[in-house]
Amino acid sequence: MRVRALLAAATFSLAWVAGPSALSSARAETGELRIAQQFGIAYLPLIVAKEQKLIEKHAATAGVKDLKVEWLRLSGAAAMNDSLISGGLDFATAGVAPAILTWDKTRGKTDILLIAALGSMPNVLTTNNPNVKTIKDFTDTDRIALPSVKVGFQPIVLQIAAEKAFGQYDKLDHLTVSLPHPDATASILSKTGGITAHFTSPPFFEQQLQNDKVHAVLNSYDVLGGPHTFNVVYGTKKFALDNPKTVDAFVAALDEANEWIKANPKDAAALYIAAEKSKLDPGFIEAIIRDPQIRFTTVPERVEVFVDFEHRIGLIKQKPSWKDLFQPGLHARNGS
Repeated sequence: MRVRALLAAATFSLAWVAGPSALSSARAETGELRIAQQFGIAYLPLIVAKEQKLIEKHAATAGVKDLKVEWLRLSGAAAMNDSLISGGLDFATAGVAPAILTWDKTRGKTDILLIAALGSMPNVLTTNNPNVKTIKDFTDTDRIALPSVKVGFQPIVLQIAAEKAFGQYDKLDHLTVSLPHPDATASILSKTGGITAHFTSPPFFEQQLQNDKVHAVLNSYDVLGGPHTFNVVYGTKKFALDNPKTVDAFVAALDEANEWIKANPKDAAALYIAAEKSKLDPGFIEAIIRDPQIRFTTVPERVEVFVDFEHRIGLIKQKPSWKDLFQPGLHARNGS
């Protein structure tokens, strides 16, 4: 008995010297992965991974047998974070800007890690006001619809643009109102509800720009200096450390989904239409997928631009690098 106890103690000591990851790898991985996604083409890689059971496939290859993947639908970062922190969710999805805020606010408490980027794609500020050519043309009679004011992805990009145009980042904040993308799109196209502009993502801005009464005011790629990550997947640091094979399998599944989307845009559009029960024309969705501005990739792009801005205006206390934000499995990739 004494010999066995000494051997057990020695094994634990060696694992501890090797680091927390060694202890984590010695534990059994989770048998369940609960993922929440939101709506829109930005989440196409998750849809492909779900429909083709790619996570289960890569998990089995990594030795995590019979992984059960549960898919949940939640809307908004607040609902995601509540469920993640309470333990009702393993992976949440949200815009990269609010995810950075969550990373900062949970430091030393829940502690989260960004697991992977979901892709780089532009968001476009549209308007049905013919007098608005740039953001400097907005007046107090205009109202700019956003999914959530001040701390969401779109409002933070708008603040970056306002700082460049006016030297004051919150110059346009009083014009912004919270409204879901579908409702704001209906308002822009019908010219009802007092909404004269909408900062939005695919496929909503493409739908709006098909109307000759609507035009683009700015593109987020121009604001940030090029392609940037839009949405990300994130979870708790504890889950990532306890389940390294599951995390790697998840990223591998997204990588395979991204390659499949690129090689099969028509089939990807059809899969999206069927999975989302969408009434949009498949050819319209295919055109969006083929848009050279849209890149489905797990590699973070221009994330540190958001970090720099959020830290400078006091939204976050810490100023992380992109590698501080994302789990170690992505660190060898050419992120930014």
